[in-house]
Amino acid sequence: MTLPILYSLRHCPFAMRARLAIFKSQQAVELRDVKLTNKPAAMLIASAKGTVPILVVSRKQVIDESLDVMLWSLGKSDPANLLLESAGKLPDLLAFIAVYDREFKPCIERYKAAKRYHEPNLVECRQACEAYIQDLEQRLSEHDYIFGEHESIADIAIFPFIRQFAKVERQWYVQSSYLNLKRWLNRYLQSGMFNKVMTPYPIWQEGNEIVVFCGE
Repeated sequence: MTLPILYSLRHCPFAMRARLAIFKSQQAVELRDVKLTNKPAAMLIASAKGTVPILVVSRKQVIDESLDVMLWSLGKSDPANLLLESAGKLPDLLAFIAVYDREFKPCIERYKAAKRYHEPNLVECRQACEAYIQDLEQRLSEHDYIFGEHESIADIAIFPFIRQFAKVERQWYVQSSYLNLKRWLNRYLQSGMFNKVMTPYPIWQEGNEIVVFCGE
């Protein structure tokens, strides 16, 4: 049986969350790590967008949005009930993720740029991010995960973004008062799942040996 092909980039947060969902779904894919400065022709043929992740399920089905890859994977198999279907919470989960995709991620990019280029608005950029971080801190003060005591797709969808936030001003983050957020983030960073999802592989080229990535 031919496996779906996932074009990915190890440190891209969007590709990362796609791999997290595939891991959680216990599905198997052929993983092709790529460099966006040298995009393989097969990837561009699959999706002219040329961004990762791209999941080639078949000739007729190509998924090139990270959240759609997550939903496809968990729609196939969701042993950990990350979609919280029994509780009917999927619309709430997707609305939450949309806010972080459309609003929080651009804030992080501005924050990262301010730090990288020593811009004078660093604190202002950090505080813009903190409006969202404070909401998470409040949620996580009440239960272990964002939507309750049970992990959901919302947790693994925004985890890569929070990881980025924590790395911008590492010392500031370590000394910050976001104790519940730190606990939540560390749980993921120290997990076997994260180690597996972040395993480095050679950059894919035509003719390479197939790399199979599969879940727990």
